[in-house]
Amino acid sequence: MNRLGKLSLVLILTALPCPALQAEDWPQFRGIAQDGSSPATALPTRWSASENLLWKVDLPGPGGSSPVIAAGKVYLTCYSGYGLREGDNAEQSELSRHVLCFDLKTGKQQWSFPAKALVPEERFQGFQALHGYASSTPCLDNDSVYVFFGKSGVGCMDLKGKPRWGQKVGDKTHSWGSATSPVLYKNTVIVNASVESGELVALNKRNGSKAWSQRGVREAWNSPILVKAPGNKVELVLSSQGELQGYDPDTGKPLWRAPGIQDYVCPSVIAHDGIVYAIGARSGMGVAVKAGGRGEVQPIWEMKKGSNVCSPVFHEGYLYWTHESRGVAYCADAKTGEIVYEQRLEPRPDTIYASPVLAGGNIYYVSRNNGTYVVAAKPQFQLVAHNPPLDRTTSNGSPAVADGKMLLRSNEALYCIGRNLGWGLGTRSWDLGRGGKAAGRRTDQWSVSKRVSSSVGETRRPERTSGPSYAPSHSATRRLLR
Repeated sequence: MNRLGKLSLVLILTALPCPALQAEDWPQFRGIAQDGSSPATALPTRWSASENLLWKVDLPGPGGSSPVIAAGKVYLTCYSGYGLREGDNAEQSELSRHVLCFDLKTGKQQWSFPAKALVPEERFQGFQALHGYASSTPCLDNDSVYVFFGKSGVGCMDLKGKPRWGQKVGDKTHSWGSATSPVLYKNTVIVNASVESGELVALNKRNGSKAWSQRGVREAWNSPILVKAPGNKVELVLSSQGELQGYDPDTGKPLWRAPGIQDYVCPSVIAHDGIVYAIGARSGMGVAVKAGGRGEVQPIWEMKKGSNVCSPVFHEGYLYWTHESRGVAYCADAKTGEIVYEQRLEPRPDTIYASPVLAGGNIYYVSRNNGTYVVAAKPQFQLVAHNPPLDRTTSNGSPAVADGKMLLRSNEALYCIGRNLGWGLGTRSWDLGRGGKAAGRRTDQWSVSKRVSSSVGETRRPERTSGPSYAPSHSATRRLLR
């Protein structure tokens, strides 16, 4: 990373509530700055079963979530018991989610927490079957893991896998499933519960009680991000159907809204120097908006290219992304929205649901069934490498990067990619088994508090929860978000 890139990352870490963790960690969906960028400079661009594969671990079930990494540990979710293939005879009552922890250096499993799902869920068919029942990426602070499992709620556990609390944020389901990932801000964990309740919800990190909620989120399968606005203000920004929405993350109060993606929205927004960039829509479109406004805000520019699933990355004045089904890579001028290149990837990638990662001057695009494409992060298209898939199952999760290593997950396994120094140690391989018996742990039910509803358009203050909660084990904690 160049000097300007390092300075930008320092400014992000200073402005947003993210520290105590290291800049090289990857504690949430799309990394510490929520934009898919990593300071890593020496990631391999080529790998295979015999080259630059440090370890592999077989997972107890599939999932579409992405790994997260902090303090030398990797955390990941998956599911088992139901929804392993269309047309099977399994019962939904057998559906369980798993939260797993691995050692980053060796891949050895540290612990597993399996939890029974609250059913009924949507049947495993159609769009639901494309990603399954564990598509939300966990997030971390310095003493807890936070997960979101749709109608089963938000869960918190300590870093050794002991559950602390669970809280429902709605009871609804959708035939496309649930997939948004939580984000931490100060003493709260914030979740886009568009599917479950049509709300944006903030829960207290200590016990899961509701801090605030705000209705008006529509057809949004993307994750909210924290944006540094002018005056060192921090805003929470979400892409909802038809508009971008800016909120005060302390209270949930709406601050501004701007014309956005005119369709349901899956890609998460990114931000750079106070400008928010959003793409989306089946027809493809994009928009840029300056954060910090109030009321009705107009876009800086709009374009008619985008992706219906993948989020973009920003690098040195340009935006990069791929179309989810056309196999086309895009580069756009971030100042104007003008398309710089539109280049088909070869060999054809089939579909791409994962969001890209930027590291070491390259962009890593993971396709569902045809491996990973490495493209140079510059406004002239250059395919650096194509790496065939490491197994024959689907890959929906986005890469995670830390300590010079990249984690890739498929429906079958978790892989650690890194420079193989040729010491003759070979690739470590671990088998956790399949079908819901991970690490011999019992399958538990989340302790879930009853959701407290709120009126349309009303910001709610904390209310006492009716269910059990688990108090943190540490009286003084350093938080991811300050």
